[in-house]
Amino acid sequence: MSLLNVDNVSIFFGGLAAVSNVSFDVEKGEILAIIGPNGAGKTTLFNIVNGFYAPSKGKVSFNGEVISGLKPHQICRRGLARTFQVVKPLQRMSVLDNVIASSFLRCDTKAKAEAVSREVLQFTGLTEDADIISKGLPLGKRKRLEIARALATGPELILLDESFAGLNPAELDVSIEIIRGIKARGITIMIIEHHMKVIMAISDRIVVLNHGQKIAAGLPAEVASNPTVVEAYLGAEH
Repeated sequence: MSLLNVDNVSIFFGGLAAVSNVSFDVEKGEILAIIGPNGAGKTTLFNIVNGFYAPSKGKVSFNGEVISGLKPHQICRRGLARTFQVVKPLQRMSVLDNVIASSFLRCDTKAKAEAVSREVLQFTGLTEDADIISKGLPLGKRKRLEIARALATGPELILLDESFAGLNPAELDVSIEIIRGIKARGITIMIIEHHMKVIMAISDRIVVLNHGQKIAAGLPAEVASNPTVVEAYLGAEH
């Protein structure tokens, strides 16, 4: 049984289909990338999976349970966490307290929450920033804090929405290693990303969206050489 199943999902806004009849599975332990041009429906799809939107038709199942219609916090408690393209930490709180707030989803005491949070900060390379007020962090570290907050909820599957956008080459390399480390912990990953260097380096499989529809799926090398994908998104230089 697949960990996540997206079954013939569509959503309409004002009569227009933002996502149309999209189906795919995510297997336990893999990294599945969602790629496509701006406006393809990638983030809308994430919003359906984690409960911000209910699909107009179709369904999403996680660990064999239909989760379409559940609230985001209910889905998170089941083990599905996400990050956001535009990072929004709790700006007046320290980096550590941001992560502690997420840890309370699983932890019943402050001591347990802090222990979990400090381990997550160490994993994401933010230990030295634990006492810094989060609004003072540079973008690269805010992106990592977003990942840390999601990890602190103890997910089985994590959705990463453009966690590499705006990073310099050195920050990209650090973040790639963090993603590989998340996979090594046995956490399944679904990622939206425009950096093809990142996608080709870390993905096990890729799903390609265009105008809200799935136009291709497969191994990275297969997708990169697919003429439809090249024409719609990658361009001949790739």
